[in-house]
Amino acid sequence: MPTVAPADRIPVGPNLSMFDPVFLGLDEYGAPVYTPLAYRRLLIAGEPDGGKSSLINTVTAHIALCRDARPVLFDGKLVELGPWEDCADEFVGADMGHAITTLRRLQTVMNNRYAWLLAHGRRKLTRTDGVKAIASIFDEIALYATVLGTKAQQEEFITLFRDLVARGRAAAMPVIAATQRPSIDIIPKSLRDLFGYRAAFRCTSSGSSDIILGDGWSSAGFCATTIKPTTPGVCYLIAEGGVPALMKVAYLTDDDITTLADYAAWSRTGHHTTHPAPPAPASADALAA
Repeated sequence: MPTVAPADRIPVGPNLSMFDPVFLGLDEYGAPVYTPLAYRRLLIAGEPDGGKSSLINTVTAHIALCRDARPVLFDGKLVELGPWEDCADEFVGADMGHAITTLRRLQTVMNNRYAWLLAHGRRKLTRTDGVKAIASIFDEIALYATVLGTKAQQEEFITLFRDLVARGRAAAMPVIAATQRPSIDIIPKSLRDLFGYRAAFRCTSSGSSDIILGDGWSSAGFCATTIKPTTPGVCYLIAEGGVPALMKVAYLTDDDITTLADYAAWSRTGHHTTHPAPPAPASADALAA
């Protein structure tokens, strides 16, 4: 389970960094849960209306507000990550050609970063290098892997996606991916195991739960089928080498998301989003002052 960050080390307001722990929510004992994502990959899966959107937006909000992060968003439905479009370096909708082109560009950047590391005798990028983390967020990977485009395009997408997940870590290029289809054709074991952090929201079968968390966890008593439909936002979170633990993810209302997205867009570009939004949060105003 991700450790709880000491209170005096938790960044706030406009001083967020992608290299700092990201607040995800509360554990079953009410303690805050933080996890570093700059060098991690996070898989989010479960049935519809289980609360995946809350976790996606919480993580995206942190990334959008970080001064040293460049978000790249993939959302074929448009509505989940759409509010954050003006904060993104690139926003990919239901366009397979655009998705593949963007993944190719990310692969090129990743190759260049590894070439730089090799030339300098280094093993990974750090915040002191002055290089921004490039965070790729995918909402519903099944759409790109099985629905959009031709079979050849889907296969290329999967190949490029897997490469980004596998090699992005040391290059400070984290991947956050979500799906409501936790099945072996969408998340084969070889791909799942590349995600060091995995969040399983309510599932309809123990098999689906194990596809997310890992083989054997359901029989060991950690099964997402036991999460009640009346408790959206509750999930089992497993960290690298750890044991699944229940947590309740932080919840942002639509107004919260609009406000944060507008403020993040303004802080990045000097312009507000095209969506009507209230002023920046009072806490951020106070810190900025």
